[in-house]
Amino acid sequence: MAAPSQTTAANTHRVLLPADHRALAPSVVHLPVRANGNRASLSVSAAAAAPAASTAAPSAPANGVVAGKPTVLVAEKLGAAGLELLREFANVDCSYGLSPEELRAKISLCDALIVRSGTKVGRDVFEASAGRLRVVGRAGVGIDNVDLAAATEHGCLVVNAPTANTVAAAEHGIALLTAMSRNIAQADASLKAGKWQRNKYVGVSLVGKTLAILGFGKVGSEVARRAKGLGMHVIAHDPYASADRARAIGVELVSMEEAMTTADFISLHMPLTPATNKMLNDETFAKMKKGVRIINVARGGVIDEDALVRALDSGIVAQAALDVFTKEPPAPDNKLVLHENVTVTPHLGASTVEAQEGVAIEIAEAVIGALKGELAASAVNAPMVPAEVLSELAPYVVLAEKLGRLAVQLVAGGGGIKSVKVTYASARAPDDLDTRLLRAMITKGLIEPISSVFVNLVNADFTAKQRGIRITEERILLDGSPETPIDYIQVQIAHVDSKFPSATSETGEITVEGKVKDGIPHLTKVGAFQVDVSLEGSLILCRQVDQPGMIGSVGSVLGEENVNVSFMSVGRIAPRKHAVMAIGVDEEPCKGTLTKIGEIPAIEEFVFLKL
Repeated sequence: MAAPSQTTAANTHRVLLPADHRALAPSVVHLPVRANGNRASLSVSAAAAAPAASTAAPSAPANGVVAGKPTVLVAEKLGAAGLELLREFANVDCSYGLSPEELRAKISLCDALIVRSGTKVGRDVFEASAGRLRVVGRAGVGIDNVDLAAATEHGCLVVNAPTANTVAAAEHGIALLTAMSRNIAQADASLKAGKWQRNKYVGVSLVGKTLAILGFGKVGSEVARRAKGLGMHVIAHDPYASADRARAIGVELVSMEEAMTTADFISLHMPLTPATNKMLNDETFAKMKKGVRIINVARGGVIDEDALVRALDSGIVAQAALDVFTKEPPAPDNKLVLHENVTVTPHLGASTVEAQEGVAIEIAEAVIGALKGELAASAVNAPMVPAEVLSELAPYVVLAEKLGRLAVQLVAGGGGIKSVKVTYASARAPDDLDTRLLRAMITKGLIEPISSVFVNLVNADFTAKQRGIRITEERILLDGSPETPIDYIQVQIAHVDSKFPSATSETGEITVEGKVKDGIPHLTKVGAFQVDVSLEGSLILCRQVDQPGMIGSVGSVLGEENVNVSFMSVGRIAPRKHAVMAIGVDEEPCKGTLTKIGEIPAIEEFVFLKL
């Protein structure tokens, strides 16, 4: 057995599951797993599916509002192709230029919000939504204008559009690099003013010069490819970058110190975080090679703008080319914008016709998918799970959630859960099996049936921590082929009483275990009893004396009450001793039917479980 790995609900794993908003009418959504290159989505079944959008319309609904459809507020301009996709699925409210007060007033009537970089989505917005807001879509890469912590606490998924504008941003970075090096903007303005100043605007060549890329992600990598084509020597610094990917492009990964001291040009491509805020400042400028040139198409806040002006005036920085600023738009008297050696553009990195349409489509698809109940690879407050992993784990995700729901319904009193252990049996090494999705699904299944709290996998860990539930994980390494990711999943709840004592193991924990067979989740063990029943519909568990006719007796009661049996399995300790019968039913039996089953003489205990 592999050494158990313990995690608590307080750790930082955040996983997406569509909301099951109890204030809204439930909706069952079954969608296929799809994986198409950069995007991936995962559908979950019945109990885990996304809710329908609220059907409660304002007292005076706007023209064109369709009852029953979700409402999407588009707060900043979005391409026509994206709006068309949204309108096929939802009621779309395009309200641009909202003040913070106006946004807060509208948000409680909206299921989704789409913004660009100009709208701040803070804690006040999530609080004003009163739990209705389920997804915020950022039409672009950066998400520094969205309060991720508040979104997660309120169970709201945040998605972005990380791929559509990558090439456009990289091309703009190269355009600024070349325009700056040859003084294109300044020479253009001079000539249009009637001057002919060839000697003043002599430029510098790019061939053989060293370009340091700070932030070697998607855009940084594309800039590197293009700069290599211009004959530049490219180095990069990024603590998370893959050395293999850098080598494949022909880029050398170096330390920050080396990048700062050796580069002729520095191009910035990192997000704005507390760690990168004003990363280029007086101290870092002092380390740079005299005459360095700076390009920024990332975020304005990563540069201390006052320090850059001082570096330009002193000659440490020869030129700068900037597409982004700490405050946008900058003030008319901004010294950096007006500096003779600075080339500026008004945040045009993603502003190509193709990129704008691509971003609009990408964010519309991500928002629609989230509202349908799909797990998006572009979720930023959930783990970025590769498409192939999503596809492979899809049936196990459903199994995990249903095992959690089943286990918690076996607890007498429906509460008091403090300690849960999840065991995964697999032939794969621990490093080859990512169980974050499964663990979070089990957490959701455990909490929802005993709580009125709005729970999804975005806020599952946060909610579990609030309720004092500790989740531990254990992995059992099996011999065999690693082609199947998991042989079985077992869920144990310790230190509780059971309303179905036969579900309690010899060591005192409520224990349920399941497998995936032909893509369908099955319950395979209850307590010490082996069973085999499909986890579809609902379930009746009976503990009985093992004697002939028991299946027929129970089946007759259900048949007389028009309750259809979908699956039945009996597990016993030994012939003519005790057995547990697991019966899958399509409909929920009435109390009278359950009473009749309990009155069968050989049945010692039974329980109905809603899956």
